Amino acid sequence: MKPVVTAIALTFLTGLFSGAAAREKVEEPAFSVLDSPAGLEVRQYGPRIAAETTVTGQDEQARSAGFQRLAGYIFGGNTTRTSIAMTAPVAQASEKIAMTAPVAQTPDGAGAWRIQFIMPSQYSLEALPAPKDPSVRLVALEPETFAVLRFSGSTRDEAVNARKAELLRLLAGTGWRAAGEPVAWFYDPPWRLPSQRRNEVAVLVTRAP
Repeated sequence: MKPVVTAIALTFLTGLFSGAAAREKVEEPAFSVLDSPAGLEVRQYGPRIAAETTVTGQDEQARSAGFQRLAGYIFGGNTTRTSIAMTAPVAQASEKIAMTAPVAQTPDGAGAWRIQFIMPSQYSLEALPAPKDPSVRLVALEPETFAVLRFSGSTRDEAVNARKAELLRLLAGTGWRAAGEPVAWFYDPPWRLPSQRRNEVAVLVTRAP
């Protein structure tokens, strides 16, 4: 599976989150830390389930378009009209499903991006409601190992690209080697102060020979 870049669509999230929907209340995919070389964190992620869609356009526009399309699925655009919320519990449907963070984006061909929402850990692929939108798919993700560099501040393309370069520089000379292109993970709503944001750049890795 390709590594993923996480992205939060700014315009849509402004109306979606409330003050109670803090990062601390959102489930994240479980991982174990294998190593901490050169200020990085090497994480082993287990199998996950994701809702995903493919969009075209520039980075930020693609993030927003993909987020809104997938938000349609998690907030009722599915065969059982189940609301899959950012935090749990929510009283919007008979079944309360919490969504995990982060939201993921990865290159998927020239000018195309694959956007993913990671689903709650308690659900199997068969247990999740089917999307009504044919452009939204439910997929099983295999276990993956990432080297991760955490940072705060701007999430603009220029700032993120500089962090990606730093990640590769720090990774060189460790016991790990990149097995893909660096990606970025964004965890916070747009109104959180840049200095308080949790951002990460990551790259799929294997052990160096």
